[in-house]
Amino acid sequence: MSDKKPNIVFFFTDDQRFDTIHALGQEQIVTPNMDRLVEGGTSFTQACIPGGNHAAVCMPSRAMLHTGRTLFHIKGAGEEIAGEHVLLGEALQQAGYRTFGTGKWHNGSSAYARSFTDGAEIFFGGMDDHWNVPACDFDPSGRYEPRPVVRDTWSSNAVSYRQCDHIKAGKHSSELFADAAIQFLKVNEGEQPFFMYISFMAPHDPRTMPRQYLEMYDSAQITLPENFLPEHPFDLGSFRVRDELLAPWPRAPELIKRHIAEYYAMISHLDAQIGRVVTELDRLGLLENTIVILAGDNGLAIGQHGLMGKQSNYEHSVRVPLIMSGPGILKNERRDAFVYLLDIYPTLGELIGMDLPDSVEGRSLVPALKSPKEKIRKSLFFAYERFQRSVRDDRFKLIEYVVEGERHTQLFDLQKDPAETTNLADQEVYAGTVNELRQELFRWRDDWNDLDSPWGKIFWEGYSE
Repeated sequence: MSDKKPNIVFFFTDDQRFDTIHALGQEQIVTPNMDRLVEGGTSFTQACIPGGNHAAVCMPSRAMLHTGRTLFHIKGAGEEIAGEHVLLGEALQQAGYRTFGTGKWHNGSSAYARSFTDGAEIFFGGMDDHWNVPACDFDPSGRYEPRPVVRDTWSSNAVSYRQCDHIKAGKHSSELFADAAIQFLKVNEGEQPFFMYISFMAPHDPRTMPRQYLEMYDSAQITLPENFLPEHPFDLGSFRVRDELLAPWPRAPELIKRHIAEYYAMISHLDAQIGRVVTELDRLGLLENTIVILAGDNGLAIGQHGLMGKQSNYEHSVRVPLIMSGPGILKNERRDAFVYLLDIYPTLGELIGMDLPDSVEGRSLVPALKSPKEKIRKSLFFAYERFQRSVRDDRFKLIEYVVEGERHTQLFDLQKDPAETTNLADQEVYAGTVNELRQELFRWRDDWNDLDSPWGKIFWEGYSE
C-alpha cells in the first residue's frame, strides 16, 4: 500500500433504490461495473437515509451527506448549508486534498464553492432534461449567478431560472459527468491526493437513455414487485407531490412494468459510465490507492405500495446502495449494520486520518468495515415532512402517520415480510412490540430534536391529540 493518502472517488446516484444491483440480488438488472465494485469491496445492505423534511427528499439527503449532520440539525431542508457546518469537501481540503466536483448539486452555489477547488459540468438544481443539461463551468469565485430564463427543450412543463452558463445539448447527463471526471483524471498532476465527487442525475426521471440500453429490457418480462398495489390504502401525505403524478391511479400493472424497465435501463447506462471512470483510474495506475464509494441519495417506489416516488418511510424509499472499496477495505463482503449516509463523512475521516469538525454528528463505519459483528446502531429513525415518523430494529418496523387529523399505524415484521405487505399493528399479540417501538420512536424524537423542527411540531401535536 502506498504511503500517500488515498484518493477518494465518490459516485453518487439520484433515486437509485437499494435493490437495483445485480450482484446484490436483483437478477433482472444488468450492472457489471457496480457488480465489480461489490466484488472488490464491502456492501452495506441496510444503508438508509433518515427520510426528508421536503418533498424533494434528495435535497436534505445531500445536505446530511456533505455535513455529516442529522435531519433536523441541517439548515432548513438543505437548500443552503449553514456557515458553521463544515462540508466534507472543506474538511478534505484542510487535510491536504484537491477537491473536484461534477454533476448535480442541490445545496446552493455558495456551499459548492466552499466544497471544491476544481470542477466541471456543474448542475445546480433537482432535475432536468438529461440530454440538455444546463451545466455551469467551474467558477473559482463561486458566484454562479442565475442566468436568463431557459425553456426546457425536452418537456413543455418546466420554465424556470437556471444557474447555468451553457446548455449541453445532445449528450446524456451520465456521459457528460463521466467525461468531466475522466478529463480531470487525465490532466491532474502532482502528488496531492484528490477527492472526486461525481454526482449523477440518473436514474431520476425523465427516464431517457440511449436506445441500446432501453432495448436490454422487455417490459413484458419484468416482474412486478411483491408489494405492488393499484393504490395506497390511505392518504400518507404525499399523494399530491410531483412524483405521484407520473402514473395515473389506479396503477396499471403494464404501465408499472414499463416504468421499471426504463428505470433499469437508466441504471444500466449509468453503470457503463461508472465503468468508464473506474477503467481510467486503473489505466492511470491510481485505482490501487483510491477509496471508491458508490451510494444513492434516496430510493423510489415505482409501483410498490401503490406509490411512484420516495416520499414515504417504506424500505423502498429510505434504503439505498452503499458500497466502499479501496486500500484496507475487505473485498466481497456484506454488512447488515444499521447505517446512514451521513456516516460516510466520519468514515472517510477515520480512513484517511483526518480530524473531524465538531459539527459532524455521524458515526464512523470503520468498525463495521473490519468486522461483521459491529452493528453501529440498534435501531433507525425515519421521518417525512409533517406526515410520517417511523423506527425499526433488527426485526420490526413501526410507521406512524398523521395526515389531515387522521392517524394510521403500521407494524411490519421485516424478517418474515421484507416487502412490508402485512400490517400487524392491530393484532393483540403484537401490542407489546408496538409499545416498545413507540418508546424507541420517542427516544429518537428527543435525541434528534424533532419537537423543535417546524414539521415535527405539527406531527407530534397531531399525534398526541
